[in-house]
Amino acid sequence: MMNILPGDDLFAGLIKKASFKQEVYHTTFEVFSLFKAILNEMAEEYRLKYNTIAQKPIPFEYLDKGEFEAELKFGSDILIFTMHTNIFEFPRDHEVMKTRYIYENTDRSYCGIIMIFNFLADSFKYSRINDLGYLIGRIFINMEKHYFVEGKREVGQLFNNFQSSLITRETVKEIITSAIRYTVNFDLLTPPYESMKMITVADIQTTLDNMKIATGKRLGFRFQGDHTEMG
Repeated sequence: MMNILPGDDLFAGLIKKASFKQEVYHTTFEVFSLFKAILNEMAEEYRLKYNTIAQKPIPFEYLDKGEFEAELKFGSDILIFTMHTNIFEFPRDHEVMKTRYIYENTDRSYCGIIMIFNFLADSFKYSRINDLGYLIGRIFINMEKHYFVEGKREVGQLFNNFQSSLITRETVKEIITSAIRYTVNFDLLTPPYESMKMITVADIQTTLDNMKIATGKRLGFRFQGDHTEMG
């Protein structure tokens, strides 16, 4: 593991570790750029094949939100893809840390992170700032482009062999496709009646003005309500 030990040259050690983290960062940024490119390609493919079929086309739209954020809007949902600008190491008790792949070179445990969040499109359309979003997956990428996905259902179950999984164009498209399928099947549930039967004057006035009663696909339930834990 790349640590500055007593007796090491302080500045040389600092430069070595900072340079290493920059390498992991640039690798993650390259992968995130690939995510953005494939999202854009998928939106263009949809536009050419399906956007003229219905009188009121169902949206499937990509939006580049800057260096570290991208948005995919489809139907009534939005997926937001974000890249964290820092580098992280897996906790010592994480299953990845027990693999021979990490044992042979502990520098491989340092990763950049790309996260996928699901929101309702109407939350942004109507500026409902109290609405809830859900982290449905996060992708860890190391300096060798090995990756590991923690996530809900198939998002996390299909991509969790860190020592043998390499990020490619095909695997990125598979991750995106799995996130979309999970989102489409993750339906909006009615909140429990008991939680909604009383409301303040301020709440109803706000609701009438701009629909700001908090809405989410699992309002009133914990994130683990579909019986699959995040890692």
